[in-house]
Amino acid sequence: MAYVVTENCVRCKFMDCVEVCPVDCFYAGENFLVINPDECIDCGVCEPECPAEAIFPDSDARAADWMEINAKYSTIWPNMSQKGTPPADREEWNGKEGKREMLSEEPHKD
Repeated sequence: MAYVVTENCVRCKFMDCVEVCPVDCFYAGENFLVINPDECIDCGVCEPECPAEAIFPDSDARAADWMEINAKYSTIWPNMSQKGTPPADREEWNGKEGKREMLSEEPHKD
């Protein structure tokens, strides 16, 4: 079992979850984070740290549509082990629906 980052992270990307992960299994895109399911140890410490409430166990129905996305981009995007600077407009996007089409395939840039 692993945890999965879902739609509410798109354009929010707070990154609080990254700092608490004991195995550094987060990978960063331009406007979204993903968890590598092969590296996640299912400890769950990231879930309560996410201000956007976008992280769920893969057994949760809300994670189903996002498992493939997490698996795919965690092999492409750079590893993120320290919190970076979140988007300036993250609060405006927190909780909005329909953000999936806004998911950028581009990797994180400092």
